[in-house]
Amino acid sequence: MAFLCINGLTFFLTYSIFSAVLGMLQFGYNTGVINAPEKNIENFMKDVYKDRYGEDISEEFIQQLYSVAVSIFAIGGMLGGFSGGWMANRFGRKGGLLLNNVLGISGACLMGFTKVSHSYEMLFLGRFIIGVNCGLNTSLVPMYISEIAPLNLRGGLGTVNQLAVTVGLLLSQVLGIEQILGTNDGWPILLGLAICPAILQLILLPVCPESPRYLLITKQWEEEARRALRRLRASGSVDEDIEEMRAEERAQQAESHISTMELICSSTLRPPLIIGIVMQLSQQFSGINAVFYYSTSLFMSSGLTEESAKFATIGIGAIMVVMTLVSIPLMDRTGRRTLHLYGLGGMFIFSIFITISFLIKEFFGYVQEMIDWMSYLSVVATLGFVVFFAVGPGSIPWMITAELFSQGPRPSAMAIAVLVNWMANFVVGIGFPSMKTALDNYTFLPFSVFLAIFWIFTYKKVPETKNKTFEEILALFRHNNGRSMLNCTNSLEPQSMNSGIEHAALMVSEEKTQHDSRMGPYPLSDSTNLLGPTSATYSRVGAGVAGSSSCYTNYGTNMQTPVPNRKCYYDESDYGRDDNFRRHSAHGRMSYSPYFGRKYVVVSKQQQQPQQQPQRSQSLDQD
Repeated sequence: MAFLCINGLTFFLTYSIFSAVLGMLQFGYNTGVINAPEKNIENFMKDVYKDRYGEDISEEFIQQLYSVAVSIFAIGGMLGGFSGGWMANRFGRKGGLLLNNVLGISGACLMGFTKVSHSYEMLFLGRFIIGVNCGLNTSLVPMYISEIAPLNLRGGLGTVNQLAVTVGLLLSQVLGIEQILGTNDGWPILLGLAICPAILQLILLPVCPESPRYLLITKQWEEEARRALRRLRASGSVDEDIEEMRAEERAQQAESHISTMELICSSTLRPPLIIGIVMQLSQQFSGINAVFYYSTSLFMSSGLTEESAKFATIGIGAIMVVMTLVSIPLMDRTGRRTLHLYGLGGMFIFSIFITISFLIKEFFGYVQEMIDWMSYLSVVATLGFVVFFAVGPGSIPWMITAELFSQGPRPSAMAIAVLVNWMANFVVGIGFPSMKTALDNYTFLPFSVFLAIFWIFTYKKVPETKNKTFEEILALFRHNNGRSMLNCTNSLEPQSMNSGIEHAALMVSEEKTQHDSRMGPYPLSDSTNLLGPTSATYSRVGAGVAGSSSCYTNYGTNMQTPVPNRKCYYDESDYGRDDNFRRHSAHGRMSYSPYFGRKYVVVSKQQQQPQQQPQRSQSLDQD
């Protein structure tokens, strides 16, 4: 993790992230905890039913009851996920997480006392409440982390969400083996241990600051936001972060306080919303939850003993943790879109192998050596399936949904995306047993079809968000509204930057600013100019002031990201002495302070050496 420390991962930022992702660990734990003790829970339900009605329950009905125990968790997740945006705005990101732990403690207690009460209805209620808790966590935690993380760490730290989920999954699978808590007496304790992450978060999180973006943009508390940033960055110089937030605030002022219906109806915001929804569906309809919920029974049906199947399930959890750790440095090096394509493609291939292993087992089941061999092939194919899930679809949908939207529409967008995710989770959880019975050896074939569809959609429609600010991403959608995203997936990268970066640099609310962009020749410098300059003319009318100004940008590159070197020239009539206007450019920040002089030149601080100006700027200076 040394690469993170070098680039600004301070101790207090690490502490805050750890405290927040306990909510995602809770989500992972409760997703996997129901898997290993499946037979123990079914035996408990049989005993309760017989004591109540004096007759044995049918196998079909017991499977339906167990499916309810699994899938009602997702129903609670839908409710919690859809409420996440409201809670984030009403109580703040940190405040919402703290209040959410009340639900976590309540749900864990209900599940823990299920056997004592001799009621499987209490298990259903506990799973529903803990589902609401986890739904809120899946909305609040990624939002909080994306808003406190520096731009250069947002991808890697966003992956920590999935890392916490995988650790929770692994923990539930290890504790669920028969030698520990996977027994008829131990499974209520196993479910009740969900109280631990909630209590630990209640202890740790109060020390953490509220999201600086929430404090500055939503509450307009600049001093509190600065104080929070100084603690998170371990530095007294936080002007650049404040400037970026101010730029984001101005960029979405015309879209502030976006409701869910307004978000759906917005022609500019609809494309990223559709992408966010499809990304969430690509996670759930990939078939991964079929593996999480029913891997033990899947492995047993492929020929493994019950004990071996449980250990194979633990292997799934371990592989998830390792591959999520591997994907953290790749997230900001390779990019979100590329990793997602690799993940979906690999899952598609291994889902075919899983189907093949089931078919071979059926046709050659009479050969004992073939049964043993195919059991291992099924396990290997499933592990490969999980590996590629951890590389791409595991973490990227949660991260990219938060990155596609600015502060105003982000809560509503997250609420919709999380609702869709949990709805798909519910469909898979409740429908997979019936689908397994109906399709038998072809159970994973529908998931293969979905994976192929999602791969094509990602390739054609999903933009790359690596090293981009929220404003740049929104500018990309504005500029390409109504066009295929394939042509602009890397529009802000040096190799293919064109008009996308220009619009990102000019990130202005469309309702308030008119611009005209032109391209022209420009001499190369040591910064390796790839595109030539862009110039833009701004007009301002209002409060008795009218005038114009010209800006020239040389898009060069540095060691990390494209850096525009930009100069702006203003006529005296543009701004009065009391004006203090700021604008945010792509990967560079420019501050326009009160005007003191006839020609005031503002130069991006990244510009290290003088460069020749276009003829137009020289003529302006001669006036």
